[in-house]
Amino acid sequence: MKYSLYLILACLSLISCETVTKKYGAQGLMVTGKTGEILVVCDKSLWDSEIHELLDSNLTQFIMPYYPDVATFELIHRTPAKFTDAIKRYRNTLILSIDSKYKGNQVSVEKKYHTWAHDQLLIEIIAKDYNQLVDFCKNGMPGVHAAYDYYDWKRIFNQFKGNNNGVITTPIEKNFGISLKLPEGTKNVWKRDNFFRLEFPSGSKPIEFSGTGTQDPGTIFSGLLIYQYDFKDSSQFSINQLLKDRDTMLKYNVPHQVEDMYMGTQYQKEIFPILERTKNESRKISGFDMRGMFLFQHRTLKGTGGAFWAFHFIHPKRKKIICISGYVDAPSTTSWTNSLREVQAVIRSVELID
Repeated sequence: MKYSLYLILACLSLISCETVTKKYGAQGLMVTGKTGEILVVCDKSLWDSEIHELLDSNLTQFIMPYYPDVATFELIHRTPAKFTDAIKRYRNTLILSIDSKYKGNQVSVEKKYHTWAHDQLLIEIIAKDYNQLVDFCKNGMPGVHAAYDYYDWKRIFNQFKGNNNGVITTPIEKNFGISLKLPEGTKNVWKRDNFFRLEFPSGSKPIEFSGTGTQDPGTIFSGLLIYQYDFKDSSQFSINQLLKDRDTMLKYNVPHQVEDMYMGTQYQKEIFPILERTKNESRKISGFDMRGMFLFQHRTLKGTGGAFWAFHFIHPKRKKIICISGYVDAPSTTSWTNSLREVQAVIRSVELID
């Protein structure tokens, strides 16, 4: 009960105490730091206390069920004295302080946008004493994590809104009756009536499929699969049925350069796909997220693999189940966070257009 109360209070505080400052965006000042990082600004004595461990346990959660683990955030610390110049423009900034003049029964939590840079999210927490701050860090941080978690992909979504991808998006709109916001430079590399495969830009050549050569092991490859099939009844949204339909679609539409090898799903217990109810960014489309691991497979061979993040929903006018499934293929030593957030931004951007 106490945990729930703190979560509610934290969320209410984050919603009610918001400040939007636009002048820095107008000046062209952009955020610093990386997707998946939170800059924590506090005195060294607080950072060296149990508060550090509480922040780690509450703000560095994992996006399940990926392997190797993909953390939502990594924490970086600066003292107030070193919180200057470009570091003040960190995209996700959390300021913790104790003020003896503050007399509130609960900590003060204020969420601010665009404070020192465009698209910056700053959350400032003020406590009257150390015990009050510790209590909040134990019980109230889920609301703080939720705010950063949402804005980490929403920031990318805002960026994609300005991209001109008409050559790619117009056929998607016509074929599937949906619109999407995509990274600039996206290519449509496979097109059938019920299946499109898009490749997002990368620093090297795109992920290697049928007849195109070998993969550069140091590069992150990502893209999007869009497919549709007839909606019959709600039983089609069970995880087993969604996986069965997915594997069928991928077998015939996502081949590998090795003959008879194709993209499939990994079913080991530790990384078995998970299914969650969710909505798109505008909250107008309800559906199911499915996250898991893929690999290229053959009757006797196993190839490379990576992570997928899919969103399934019904197109009410066309009576179709539509799946928008992003994939990320990267070395295990490379962070997948930014690429997965890009995928999340794309699938959350979907809208019905007919």
